[in-house]
Amino acid sequence: MDGIIIINKPKNCTSHDIVNRVKKITGQKVGHTGTLDPMATGVLPLLIGKGTLCSKYLIEHDKRYQVELTLGAKTDTADAEGNIIEEQLLKENVFRKEKIEEVLKTFLGKQEQIPPMYSAIKVKGKKLYEYARKGQTVEIKPRNIEIFEIQLLKIKQEQKQIEFQVHCSKGTYIRSLCEDIANKLGTIGYMSELNRTRVGKFLIDQAVTIEQIEENTISYITIEDLFKEKEAIQIEEKRLVPFLNGVKLTMKRLDDVYRIYSNNQFIGIGVVENELLKRDIIL
Repeated sequence: MDGIIIINKPKNCTSHDIVNRVKKITGQKVGHTGTLDPMATGVLPLLIGKGTLCSKYLIEHDKRYQVELTLGAKTDTADAEGNIIEEQLLKENVFRKEKIEEVLKTFLGKQEQIPPMYSAIKVKGKKLYEYARKGQTVEIKPRNIEIFEIQLLKIKQEQKQIEFQVHCSKGTYIRSLCEDIANKLGTIGYMSELNRTRVGKFLIDQAVTIEQIEENTISYITIEDLFKEKEAIQIEEKRLVPFLNGVKLTMKRLDDVYRIYSNNQFIGIGVVENELLKRDIIL
C-alpha cells in the first residue's frame, strides 16, 4: 500500500497516536501532513509506504473547520482542555446575529496572527508549550495567515456559545482566532469544539475510521490518483533504466511535476526543471 488514507480522527487522541495505530495495523511506514489537537476531530491525511515521500507536495494545503466558541470565559490553553483562568458576565447584545456577523467579516483577508502559548512552535530550541507548562513567558512573533471565508452557523445563547465555519490558510491557529473574535465582541472566550472538514482537496466525506482500517474494508488514494491532474510523460524502455538510476533526461516540457509511465504502466513521479526530467518518487 503506497498512498494516502484520509482518517476521521476521533476526539481525545493525538495525531501521533493515530499514526502509531495505523503503523501497527499496516506494518508499513506511516506519516501525516500536519497535526490536529487532541480535542479536535476530523480530516487527518495519513501517508502510507512510499506515500510518505509525497509530504512535500501536501504541506501548503488550506483547511476548513467547523468551530464552537464559548464566550465569557478564558482558559490557559485557549481551548476546553485548559483550566479556566478568567470569567466575565456577558452583555445580552453579544449574541446579536448582526453584530457577530459583522465581527466575523473583519477577519477576512491576509493578516498577522499571534500563535497561542500552548503550541508546538519552537523558540530558542524549545516548544512554546514547554515554556507555558513552567509558567515562563517568551516573545511570540506573529505569523502571516489568510482567512478566505468565515460564516456564522449557529447562536446558542443559553450555552454562551456560537458556531462558525472557517476556510483558512496553512498555519492558522483556530484557538487564537477564537480568542480574537471574542475580544472583538467585547468579551473573552475559548475554542470548545473543533472539527476539521477539509485539508486541501481531502474531504471529510472521504474519511474512514481506525476501526474500518482494522477490518481492512477501506480503499486508499494511490500516488497516481494523487497527481491525476498533472500531465503524463511516457519514457521509452531504453531510457528507463538510466532515468531510474538518477540520470536526468532531456525533456522539452514546462517546469512542473509529471506522472511518469513506461509501456503505459505508472512508475512514479518526476520533475522537469530547465527542460531536464529527474526522478522524484519511484514505486
